[in-house]
Amino acid sequence: MSIAITAASGNLGPLVIDELLARGVRPNQIVAVVRDPTKIESLAARGVSIRQGNYDNPPSLAAAFEGVAKVLIISGSEIGRRVQQHSNAIDAAREAGVGLIAYTSVLRASEAQINPVLPEHVGTEQYLTASGVPHVLLRNGFYTENYVAQARQALASGELLTSAGDGRTASATRRDFAAAAATVLTTPSHEGETYELAGDIGWTMRDFAEALERIGERQVVVRRLDAAQHLETLLGAGVPQPAAEFAVEVDQAVAAGELDVYGSDLAELAGRPTTSLEDGLRAALG
Repeated sequence: MSIAITAASGNLGPLVIDELLARGVRPNQIVAVVRDPTKIESLAARGVSIRQGNYDNPPSLAAAFEGVAKVLIISGSEIGRRVQQHSNAIDAAREAGVGLIAYTSVLRASEAQINPVLPEHVGTEQYLTASGVPHVLLRNGFYTENYVAQARQALASGELLTSAGDGRTASATRRDFAAAAATVLTTPSHEGETYELAGDIGWTMRDFAEALERIGERQVVVRRLDAAQHLETLLGAGVPQPAAEFAVEVDQAVAAGELDVYGSDLAELAGRPTTSLEDGLRAALG
């Protein structure tokens, strides 16, 4: 049985491959699918099969998935183009006769309304369901590593801007999510399941600031704003409007509870408690 991992040169893919190898999957049973094979020569040196595959090039995906039993489709990063790209991968997997697709979606995709990344994940889920290919949805919450830039800025300035109010984010590390994905890919009875994957403990921006204070050994003040003030402040600081609007929308999703704890699927699949915010930040900040 071979397992293909798309976006294998990104942030999540290599960690999933590490987890598969740790679970005893032989290197030659793992297919790392990447746009540029030269980026993962270290995996090739470990015996992992490397195949070129591009979400924008369906024939390349069909070739990459040939003979593969399971595929993990890791969502792309090109916002605005992802539904078509993911659909290309789903079509290629169906044509190759893949037995199971696992897709990294977003937490609470069926009920959340504000999270700005929702529409493309919902569109992909709908396309995957209509494809008829057996599948499992890995609805990932936010990665702790997503907050590294904000953490560095707060440590440098001593101030943390937020319009999330007292909303909580149940983040976990990419390695936590990778462990869950590897379990789904290597154990039976996941077909048709939807896993809501979030950290064990939700944290507020005050908790975030306190973790940074312990890590950086300096005071970090939380500056609470409403959404309009937050957007104005970011734009005034030179943040491009799309990025500023995205940041504010994320905070509004947090305020609405869309990224808070949602069951224990992640810890159960990973086989251990999820990594705490502080431990995750310490590791990510280096």
